[in-house]
Amino acid sequence: MKFFLLLSAIGFCWAQYDPHVKSGRTSIVHLFEWRWVDIALECERYLAPKGFGGVQVSPPSENAVITDPSRPWWERYQPVSYKLCTRSGNENEFKDMVTRCNNVGVRIYVDAVINHMTGSGVSAGTGSTCGSYFNPGSEDFPAVPYSGWDFNDGKCKTGSGDIESYNDAYQVRDCRLVSLLDLALEKDYVRSTIANYLNHLIDIGVAGFRIDASKHMWPGDIKAVLDKLHNLNTKWFPSGSKPFIYQEVIDLGGEAITSSEYFGNGRVTEFKYGAKLGTVIRKWSGEKMAYLKNWGEGWGFMPSNRALVFVDNHDNQRGHGAGGASILTFWDARLYKMGVGFMLAHPYGFTRVMSSYRWTRHFVNGKDVNDWMGPPNKNGVIKEVTINPDTTCGNDWVCEHRWRQIRNMVMFRNVVDGQPFTNWWDNGSNQVAFGRGNKGFIVFNNDDSTLSATLQTGLPAGTYCDVISGDKSGNSCTGIQISVSSDGKAHFSISNSAEDPFIAIHADSKL
Repeated sequence: MKFFLLLSAIGFCWAQYDPHVKSGRTSIVHLFEWRWVDIALECERYLAPKGFGGVQVSPPSENAVITDPSRPWWERYQPVSYKLCTRSGNENEFKDMVTRCNNVGVRIYVDAVINHMTGSGVSAGTGSTCGSYFNPGSEDFPAVPYSGWDFNDGKCKTGSGDIESYNDAYQVRDCRLVSLLDLALEKDYVRSTIANYLNHLIDIGVAGFRIDASKHMWPGDIKAVLDKLHNLNTKWFPSGSKPFIYQEVIDLGGEAITSSEYFGNGRVTEFKYGAKLGTVIRKWSGEKMAYLKNWGEGWGFMPSNRALVFVDNHDNQRGHGAGGASILTFWDARLYKMGVGFMLAHPYGFTRVMSSYRWTRHFVNGKDVNDWMGPPNKNGVIKEVTINPDTTCGNDWVCEHRWRQIRNMVMFRNVVDGQPFTNWWDNGSNQVAFGRGNKGFIVFNNDDSTLSATLQTGLPAGTYCDVISGDKSGNSCTGIQISVSSDGKAHFSISNSAEDPFIAIHADSKL
């Protein structure tokens, strides 16, 4: 009995770190600003067949409609109520998406905005995605309802009421983030109201939450909310399953608040990951790919079983958040594919792939002044995600997750899951290779010269299709073929001018 209780306790303790993806799936994708109807379709036609584990969706709660500038992406982070009613769709469309995605084994994770309500600079009225009245000036949100009693004004000690120093943990958590009205999460009414919102989503069938702006809430307050949450819907999840939690905490070091304070609640976003990887692949500051041999905790990152990792996210691909100009994005497609390829091949962390949309860039003094632009739309209505004959996306949707190199590396990660990091090789500079046990091997050439080397792959003898240059198609490869000899070695040749200067092979790409 004692042993059973211990196992139960361990299971309960670990529950919030488990993304509940279907067995054999290891990555999720952020379909940023997609409509619910398009996500439902994408789960069925692409994500499930290609081995994706889940989707992070944009905040589904009613938000203020921002007209100056016209409908920016960040209006989704300006809640006015917890009605499921946004430009991505209504509650019925949301429910249909969750059901259809779960039915094909693709999980839904909600970006939950619970730190604040819309900002003090937004006009009162019904300029919201569902028509609810709100008045930020008087802190009145009757559709919740919240009133002045439910905000942190009395606790904040700065003159402006906004955060003025990130070296003061009290300011960061008790004052307003860019004038957004800061909710008093120490109050049970506020905790219960937020928990009711999250429980409604859990009951619909979501698998977990990205907790937005977690750094701006006390870890104990987040825990108090999480303790009120239901178990996941048993229609799709084992009885007793707890929602997967990953908290947005930007911690590049040197501030009062650290990621580790939040480990007790769930996983945490490891922002150092994309910032450092971008610096290495861009070869800035003398960094070399050879230095990636001890990537992960060896670079000062959080423990792998606490980390949610990504090359870029919706914030820092626009120069916000963390990482600055080193962040790799779809605008730098060649380097970006290498960065995402490395992330998906390496065992560290739980991986999230970004799926973006294009906007019209305009630089003034080195800053993109159009980084506010919302998703492709016509008169404020989000455009459909159209699919081109070559399976890429139209209507200004970038759909990095559909790029062959990235989609095939998602499958690579699935195949090598649980295998050790093995057979590292480097040339002392920017040519590197490593294996994942006897299931996969990947080689990168980010140098200024051609790579030509015979390397130990750890794989069984045979002919393998490189999944970067093409696909395995029946008994042939549409791209490069790699022959592994009986001793596990193979010869690799990669030009430094190749469109994709890396090669990846795995057990399922063997002919």
